[in-house]
Amino acid sequence: MTENQLTESKVSKLLDWAYDQSINGLPGTDTAYEIAENFMSKHPSVDQAINSLIRWQNTKSATSGFLTGLGGLITLPVAIPANIASVTYVQIRMIAAIAHMRGYDLKDDQVKTFVFVCLTGQAASDLLKQAGIKAGTAITKQAIKKIPKELIKAINKAVGFRLVTKFGKTGVVNLGKAVPLVGGVIGGTVDGIGTNVIGKTAKKVFI
Repeated sequence: MTENQLTESKVSKLLDWAYDQSINGLPGTDTAYEIAENFMSKHPSVDQAINSLIRWQNTKSATSGFLTGLGGLITLPVAIPANIASVTYVQIRMIAAIAHMRGYDLKDDQVKTFVFVCLTGQAASDLLKQAGIKAGTAITKQAIKKIPKELIKAINKAVGFRLVTKFGKTGVVNLGKAVPLVGGVIGGTVDGIGTNVIGKTAKKVFI
């Protein structure tokens, strides 16, 4: 096991870190709350605000300059390439903003877990199904609060496992360490596509 290998525990630390930063804000960046309020003030409906946010975030995620700039701000709790960390942060902040627009409380552990679930994109509904939750139906604000802690832990673990596989597949992990700039560019183009899917997943999950 090399220091650069991604493990579930590293991914889970990264997710917690990215979630905290997206709610509390990295220096010079907007929080999920600020982004949500900003987009809602510009659009007549929540749906339109969410679609506009997803489009804006897509272009942001696909620009490596933005990600490498963010990399400079990042002090990570774990040894993970800055490009993976910055893309994860950007995507989590987008999902959290969508959840906030829909009226969910970002300080709830259950909501936090569902934000993480959205990161798995198309795998999200399978993941929830395995946990006995039907995406898009039962996940009202009240239903989310009633999900037991044990189930939340199990879902978090499943998310960690999926993301280790996902990051491994895109090859961003090893590239990021060897040539951070190239990693940023490659990661950026891969993630511009991923961000769109993740945004649409969040829109379905947080109803």
